[in-house]
Amino acid sequence: MRFSTLWTGTVNRARTRRSPQRVRGRRRIVAAVFAFAALCAPLVEAAAQGREIRFVRDTEIENTMRVYLAPIFEAAGLDAASVRIQLVQDDAINAFVAGGMNIFIHTGLLMQADDPGEVIGVLAHEVGHISGGHLARFRQNLENAQMQGLAAMILGGAAAIAAGEPSGVGAAVSLGDQVGRRSLLSYTRDMEQAADQAAMDFLRASGFSPQGYKEILLKLQRRARLYSASANPYEQTHPVTEDRIAFVVNQLETWPDPDAQTPQHLVDLHERTRAKLAGYVQEPARTLEDYPPGATSLPARYARAIAKMRAYRTEEALALVDALIRDYPKDPFFQELKGDVLFNAGQVKAAIEPFERAVEMLPWAALIRIQLARAMLEVNESGYEQRALDHLIQARRYEPDSGELWRLTAAAFDRLGEPGQVALAQAERSFRGGRNNEAKAHADRAMRALPEGSAGWLRAQDIALQVEERQRRDQ
Repeated sequence: MRFSTLWTGTVNRARTRRSPQRVRGRRRIVAAVFAFAALCAPLVEAAAQGREIRFVRDTEIENTMRVYLAPIFEAAGLDAASVRIQLVQDDAINAFVAGGMNIFIHTGLLMQADDPGEVIGVLAHEVGHISGGHLARFRQNLENAQMQGLAAMILGGAAAIAAGEPSGVGAAVSLGDQVGRRSLLSYTRDMEQAADQAAMDFLRASGFSPQGYKEILLKLQRRARLYSASANPYEQTHPVTEDRIAFVVNQLETWPDPDAQTPQHLVDLHERTRAKLAGYVQEPARTLEDYPPGATSLPARYARAIAKMRAYRTEEALALVDALIRDYPKDPFFQELKGDVLFNAGQVKAAIEPFERAVEMLPWAALIRIQLARAMLEVNESGYEQRALDHLIQARRYEPDSGELWRLTAAAFDRLGEPGQVALAQAERSFRGGRNNEAKAHADRAMRALPEGSAGWLRAQDIALQVEERQRRDQ
């Protein structure tokens, strides 16, 4: 499992004179942020409070989410390969869609759901947003909401000045913001209701009961009552939870098989997911309390092995994971865990073999290939560089935007003495990370070092041209 920090929300402001082009660019940015904020409130709130937002990457859990979603995607007529799953380390019971075909799932949802049907219900709701084209419609509606807010601001400001109350201008601006905000929130409530209806359609077509969705809504209702006794329903982007629960209960009354049980193989996957997250996200002592030695199930043993690794009790962790491998020799994720235990203990060369076994079982597991390449490069012995590079090239097919992949690619080429390819890999990393000036500088350096017209030179030229196009759009 890999953790990465996205950003902290700390913003430095400077007073500068703005050109008309910069003002238009800022307006577009504000509009985009406003739209994103309404749909992704938990992340925006974290940023405003200066908290780090952390993504979690894990092959096993991401694949489990795809298993849950496969029948939902089929019912919705969506290409599963076009949808990206993103895990966010956050205790909230939440999931959302943003940036097109991206589903963000909070670890809190996975850990607090008692049955996979609860997660599947939430995911069906999010697929309802995607299939309904809600993000595109939201952006189209944003302009109308802004115009309403602007009209209220102008009229309110004019009235304040006419009445000799300049201080009223500030109140008018606030009023304008509220009018636009309420229009947007009303629109998003309509989209939430549409997504709930779509979720019911997808669950029915997939053979799932909406009972799990009802249970997760009841949990949200309890949390809402705990933290906010008097929330204004007109200031919420989602419909009032009671109304949503009533809608699902009404659906259950006419459901073909309302008491249908979640298939056992999905229950097993869910318990593994919860155990793995507990091992990595919770403090080790808490995990060892939740999964004591007397608990002998696979998930309990899995959680304890991870917790002991994180507590630097390496020998105990290895004993647990070796026992899991003996009992389940064809499970690639126990091989991956053994590699992680050894790598974290500083036994980097020994970690290579279990990582290789995991990759042999799961050739498409790009994240494991990247970790294997990292181990090979950290051994720092001749002969590993090309092998590491081969794994990174394979991983690139599935994880082309991984910053770690391109960092390691640059390191491998540096060991192999190919400065042009080093610069190209650094250009890729910077370009995909949105660091335009860095990307342009590295691309220019790559073009100077690589043979003109070669594949690498053409790719460097393409990056430089795309950076220039980005910069023109942002003006």
